[in-house]
Amino acid sequence: MKNYMKAIENYVNFTGRARREEYWLFWLANFVIQVILMTIDASVGTGQALFMLYSLFIFLPSLAVTVRRLHDSNRSGWWVLIAFIPVVGLIAGIYFMVVDSTPGDNDFGPNPKGITA
Repeated sequence: MKNYMKAIENYVNFTGRARREEYWLFWLANFVIQVILMTIDASVGTGQALFMLYSLFIFLPSLAVTVRRLHDSNRSGWWVLIAFIPVVGLIAGIYFMVVDSTPGDNDFGPNPKGITA
């Protein structure tokens, strides 16, 4: 939950780097919250109102943590647009998110792991 809150607090921070741990634990917490909200929406009969409000709330933090994750592997944040390419974009996007950090400093700042080259 700490990584989720870190991403929420840095919701407009598109600079710096985010470790794999921060990125994937943010998405895990996000997934759990979405499932809970969909269950509440279904049981209360609100359609998808809570889920849609949460999706609007989480859009900028999720974009920011994804850009910072790309920065960690020394890629520009514009690589996030690769997701719009069917199939190839999905595969490349997943690869970019699981690849290890660039050791030491890169163009986007110091390594959050503290690894030096």
